[in-house]
Amino acid sequence: MTIGEYQSLAMSTLNPALTKRDMLLDAALGLNGESGEVADLLKKHWMQGHPFDSRRLAEELGDVAWYLAEAATALDIDLEAILRMNVEKLRRRYPEGFDARRSILRDSE
Repeated sequence: MTIGEYQSLAMSTLNPALTKRDMLLDAALGLNGESGEVADLLKKHWMQGHPFDSRRLAEELGDVAWYLAEAATALDIDLEAILRMNVEKLRRRYPEGFDARRSILRDSE
């Protein structure tokens, strides 16, 4: 499945009554909530001794992807274009791959 196919399939489950503004708000809140669920699973594993559940973590990451697709759709931007923009930004920031020194200097700018 391509990223564009994912966005199209995922958005077939979107509430059609939502406006673009509603979609963007829903996406922002949903990303926050689902990211919190990812963090909570890891916290419970590392801090409370729960078994690591990679399947559940993957499901939560899928929910993050859904809300990311919703935000892209609300902005009328292909999710693939957003991911491509991110890679281009990372390449500018770390042209030779991640470098701790460049990261530290970047934070002080």
